[in-house]
Amino acid sequence: MQRKKVIAIVGPTCTGKTKLSVELAKHFNGEIINGDSTQIYKGMDIATAKVTEEEKEGIPHHLFDHKDWEEDYTVYDYQKNCREKISEIQGRGNIPIIVGGTGLYIKAALYDYKFNEKTSIIEEPKEKTDILYQRLLEVDPTTNIHPNNRKRIVRALSYFEETGHKPSEKEKTETELYDVLWIGLQADREVLYKKINERVDKMIEKGLLEEAKYVYESGIRTKAVLTPIGYKELFPYFAGESSLEVCLDKMKQNSRKYAKRQYTWFNGQVKVTWFPVVYEDFEKTIYTVENFLKQELS
Repeated sequence: MQRKKVIAIVGPTCTGKTKLSVELAKHFNGEIINGDSTQIYKGMDIATAKVTEEEKEGIPHHLFDHKDWEEDYTVYDYQKNCREKISEIQGRGNIPIIVGGTGLYIKAALYDYKFNEKTSIIEEPKEKTDILYQRLLEVDPTTNIHPNNRKRIVRALSYFEETGHKPSEKEKTETELYDVLWIGLQADREVLYKKINERVDKMIEKGLLEEAKYVYESGIRTKAVLTPIGYKELFPYFAGESSLEVCLDKMKQNSRKYAKRQYTWFNGQVKVTWFPVVYEDFEKTIYTVENFLKQELS
C-alpha cells in the first residue's frame, strides 16, 4: 500500500517558508502544521515571526498558539500532536504541509524516533560543570566528551533525559513513517544576513519592544521564554544594563548564527531538495517549487 504524501518546508529563518507554505496549500489542497518550537506558544508573535491571520489567507493552520508560556512542551509532545494532525488532515483527503525551522521536532514527527513520555530537558543548569560531568558518567560511563566541555555535557544529559538512551549509543533511525517531500529554501549567505538584519528592524517597527517588555515584566523565565531569539537579548535593555543598540546588534548576531545552524542541520540530517530564494521576485521561487511538486505528487 502506497504511503500518503507529506510536504515539509524547511530551511533557515527569513527565507520565506511561511509564504511558500500558504501558496502550496492553496495549490495542492493542503493544511499547514507548525514546525517551529517557539510558535507553539500563545502571545509570542512578533519575535517568532508567527504567521498572521491575514497571511494565512483562510488556509487551516495547526499547532500555532497551542500552549501557554508556563506550560512544559517537549519534542515528545510535538511528535504526538503532529502525528495526530497529519492523520486528521490526510483523513480529510488533504495534504499535510509542515513548515518551520526546528529540525529535531519535525524529524521526530516524521521518523520512527522513540522518546520517553515524561521528559525534562536541562535548561541552563545551575550546577558546576564538574558536577554535571559526574552525572553524565553515571548514565554514560563510556562518554568521550571532555570534562570541561560544558555545552556538550548539558546537551548529552538533555538527550538522555529526552530519549532514555546513552548519548554515546545514539540509536538514530532513518526510517521515515511517511512519504515525505522535503522542500528547502536557501539563499546566498550575505543576502540572507542582510535580510535578517532588516527583519529585526521591522520587528521593532511592528512592536517587538512592547511584546518583549511584557514578557520581561511577567517574570516568567521558562524554556518558552528563553528559547526564542528576541526576548532574552532585550532583557538587559529593560534592566538598564545595556543600550538598545547593543541589544539589537546581539539579536541580529544570534539570528544570523541560528540561520547558519539551521541550514547545516537540515543539510546533514534529511534529504532536502533545495531551492534558491529569489527575494526580488518570490513568485519565481513559488513557481519552481510548484512545478517540482506537480511531478512528485502525480
